[in-house]
Amino acid sequence: MNIKDLLNETDRFAKNAGCKIIEVDEHHAVAEMTVGSQHLNGGNVCQGGALFTLADLAIAALMNQHGELTFGIANNIMFVASAKEGDILSAEAVFVADHHKIPSVEVRVTNQVGRLICHVTGMGYRKSAPLPNK
Repeated sequence: MNIKDLLNETDRFAKNAGCKIIEVDEHHAVAEMTVGSQHLNGGNVCQGGALFTLADLAIAALMNQHGELTFGIANNIMFVASAKEGDILSAEAVFVADHHKIPSVEVRVTNQVGRLICHVTGMGYRKSAPLPNK
């Protein structure tokens, strides 16, 4: 099973949040989510945790693409604009450094017209273990 199908099935939190990986290769990964009423906070805009979940799924797809179990160890998120109900968000993760033990990535989350919603950076730790398949 490829990483896209595997994570779309086994990352239950992201799946329940409406996030889905749509593209993965050795250089980048893209995840998408449509903002629904369940994603809104008290200010009637997309809650930051939903944005982070989307970005985190793209990070996981990119860092785990070769089948080595990699967990996030540090992340930073900068909110630039609000996403509203009905927005289609895309998170594209690219490597800053694909280090064999501690990879780092950048993620840009944009809406359907290309407006930057948030920017995320992340570092991972690659374990000497294969990805679980369930």
